[in-house]
Amino acid sequence: MASHDHSPRRRASLELLRAEAADELSVLVHERLMGGEDPWDFMEDLPTVDELVVLILRAENITENGGVRPTRARHYRVLRQIAIDYPPLTRAVWRLLGEDESHRRWDASVNASTQGI
Repeated sequence: MASHDHSPRRRASLELLRAEAADELSVLVHERLMGGEDPWDFMEDLPTVDELVVLILRAENITENGGVRPTRARHYRVLRQIAIDYPPLTRAVWRLLGEDESHRRWDASVNASTQGI
């Protein structure tokens, strides 16, 4: 019997996920610095470590679902499930769901709305 559970599967401890995300962010910062960008211009545009963990878990869920981009309702359910599975990420989940961080360029919902997608 096949299960079509769309909730994220717990894959690692939060400490390990945060360490992986911190490594990813350090690589992003390094690449941008090596590209000649001023950190004052881009540091606020980068996600926090916890936000990146949430985005990584969301991406894994999308991959597990055959790469289908989630609807708004499914996006909400997946992020809500991440907050349930990893309670310390709750603030990051709600920031990603909220309107107050919509200025960030890395936010897919902002990119979609500004590009008419």
